[in-house]
Amino acid sequence: MAKTPIGLEPVVGSLTSSKKREYRVTNRLQEGKRPLYAVIFNFIDSRYFNVFATVGGNRVTVYQCLEGGVIAVLQSYVDEDKDESFYTSFVGHGDSINEIRTQPLKPSLIVSASKDESVRLWNVHTGICILIFAGAGGHRNEVLSVDFHPSDIYRIASCGMDNTVKIWSVKEFWTYVEKSFTWTDLPSKFPTKYVQFPVFLASVHSNYVDCNRWLGDFILSKSVDNEIVLWEPKMKEQSPGEGTADILQKYPVPECDIWFIKFSCDFHYNSAAIGNREGKIFVWELQSSPPVLIARLSHAQSKSPIRQTAMSFDGSTILCCCEDGTIWRWDAVPAN
Repeated sequence: MAKTPIGLEPVVGSLTSSKKREYRVTNRLQEGKRPLYAVIFNFIDSRYFNVFATVGGNRVTVYQCLEGGVIAVLQSYVDEDKDESFYTSFVGHGDSINEIRTQPLKPSLIVSASKDESVRLWNVHTGICILIFAGAGGHRNEVLSVDFHPSDIYRIASCGMDNTVKIWSVKEFWTYVEKSFTWTDLPSKFPTKYVQFPVFLASVHSNYVDCNRWLGDFILSKSVDNEIVLWEPKMKEQSPGEGTADILQKYPVPECDIWFIKFSCDFHYNSAAIGNREGKIFVWELQSSPPVLIARLSHAQSKSPIRQTAMSFDGSTILCCCEDGTIWRWDAVPAN
């Protein structure tokens, strides 16, 4: 298991806002009474970069961000079962799904993180579950977040309620991925493979890890400690699963000490936005050292915990979904 080496002090960002970019509220929607747990922009199809989806209760809604702060409803999907609770949506796990990510290099592939302690790789075009990452070296509790590496198509990172972040490789199983595209039999007859051991395991946090994202070969992750952490997994080539985690930077987020609060980034990972339990948003510049706080966003009516934010392709719009069922839209004020 990867431990953090002593003597390398991480660089901590200052909470004094640089005011590099100014944002203002341009819309607030009350979607319903149920809490909203997820909001995400479409980054896969360039024709629809202004389209986003929210998830909460038994409803999935798709919207479009238009000029002048306008938010238009495109579609809404409601599950007949009133007791259903969507965090994200997919069928096939033994339990709720906490997150889904799309492979940017091959958008037919998605990966899901589940309450049933597994991570699964799917082909959405054929409906096939290709791989299940679980077993001897798998997570020991709910998996809360998952992400594809931006350029290495074989690597996936996952984290969860067992306090760990795991890196998995699908390299040895790539023939099954290819087979999923040409499979003509029933999806249930596909020879789904178990991947039992990760190639790297890190204990960077001492509590639930509820969000992880690749930043190049580095990883951004957060727990309930009022901060996002940037660290580098250094693997030992000879011994899979072992290595060190060098903590490089910390991005403080006050009052962010409850679990299931997720951050989001713009397409090029220039910045990250994260809400807190008091309804405030912190926007951090990711690729500067020390980290720079771009903006701190607050509104008198926004008091409910923000479960997730969504940054638009270029970071000019920030959405957040809240525990009280509201969606807020913030737009960057054009520089003079």
